[in-house]
Amino acid sequence: MSIGASAEDYLETILLLSRKTGAVRSIDIVGEMGFSKPSVSVAMKKLRDDKLIEMAPDGYITLTERGEETAARVYDRHSTIYDWLTANGVSDSQAALDACRMEHIISEETFIVIKKLAEKQ
Repeated sequence: MSIGASAEDYLETILLLSRKTGAVRSIDIVGEMGFSKPSVSVAMKKLRDDKLIEMAPDGYITLTERGEETAARVYDRHSTIYDWLTANGVSDSQAALDACRMEHIISEETFIVIKKLAEKQ
């Protein structure tokens, strides 16, 4: 099943917040992503329905195994592309913006090539 870029961004954010703080709630995602509470609530329901996250009765959010795999894949793409761009002279801020866009649209073949190039630097 393919999910959209927005869902991938939410999963990546949940992964990074959980690594940073250990526990993630919707309000943490609101603060991190700058979206409204209702928008995040709708997204969390969709991710729950797609079995990518679980939400405890106390509001804490965890990634399912499939959600964790998806988030880790997206984060790997993002960090690899970001590192490659900055190593080639792109400013940090521009590389962050471009990596966020590119992580969702490039093919697996292209990503593998970029990853190999990044590892050589």
